[in-house]
Amino acid sequence: MVDFEHWIYTYKDIPVIRQILLPTYILLLLTGCQAQSSPFPKSQKLSPDKVAQIAATIEQKYPKLPTEVRGKLLSTVVQSLDNMVFVEGGEFQMGDFGWPYDDDPTNMCNWPCGVEPERMGRISMDGDDDFVHPVKLSSYSLSKFQATLGDFDLFFIAQGKPLFNAENRKREDLKELYAPNLPAPAQSWQEAKDYCGWLGQVSGYPVDLPTEAQWEYAARNRGQHVVFPTDNGSLNYGRNFPEPDEMDTFPVDKFVPNPLGIYNLSGNATDWVNDWYDKDYYRHSPVENPQGPNTGSERVWRGANMLEDPLLSANTVRRWSVEPVQDGHYAGASFRCAIQSEKQI
Repeated sequence: MVDFEHWIYTYKDIPVIRQILLPTYILLLLTGCQAQSSPFPKSQKLSPDKVAQIAATIEQKYPKLPTEVRGKLLSTVVQSLDNMVFVEGGEFQMGDFGWPYDDDPTNMCNWPCGVEPERMGRISMDGDDDFVHPVKLSSYSLSKFQATLGDFDLFFIAQGKPLFNAENRKREDLKELYAPNLPAPAQSWQEAKDYCGWLGQVSGYPVDLPTEAQWEYAARNRGQHVVFPTDNGSLNYGRNFPEPDEMDTFPVDKFVPNPLGIYNLSGNATDWVNDWYDKDYYRHSPVENPQGPNTGSERVWRGANMLEDPLLSANTVRRWSVEPVQDGHYAGASFRCAIQSEKQI
């Protein structure tokens, strides 16, 4: 067995060797220790070496956390990456492309439905999405699920922060509102941003919130003329969308996904996206990979939450302007992360 401290001391004056070999040594050491205790989680997309690398990063970053917690963190990170759906880039016309007034929301027609564009009505009641404009996106990956409350709790634990709404969680009549498979209720844009950034730091991938354009492109099945972000573009209550009288959030994997394999882009909780809000941004948005305004006072939500009328709010083009920090961790505001890379993991 190599004397680890002596090894470091011996090579302390050879910085290049230390920089190259020391991380490798630690990785091998941790891999061996992990193999003796419990196996790494199996991944659908990551190689065993990559999983071991993530395990080593967690070990180095959180040495004081209990082994069981570090194991949960590893499983969360690996599963989060497995949940990423690769979205091939392309061009589309972003914004409210219009729809016939009298179409049936439970059985939507194929746009333009035999109707001249000038005779169509608006999909969204808000005017800030009316300006249809070309957008060209590079490929990226988007989580098929919103971040869960359970994973969000682990993030808080890893940062040494107390869990939010701790007193409410003790109440028997409220416990079901804090089930681990519900959408993570992010109080602020920064909390959502930090969670995705944390996934990136631990995994080594460029994880961040999706841009507003990326969200809409995925919700519209790579930019097609789709009104509702469901598997068929229609609202089939109880099959691909919650019943209108459902007032609580539900598990992130409930109902069927859209054609890309992404779940509940409307009807559960809204998604924080990366952009600042500007009501006129669509009129001067760049064509390639728009990132939103450089500054602002409000952020953007996309999708609709469980308390809204789906016929008015659950469409693919509507955008919200919201304060970056809300009054509390409300169930109706969540997020999903994206990998900002053209390469598929």
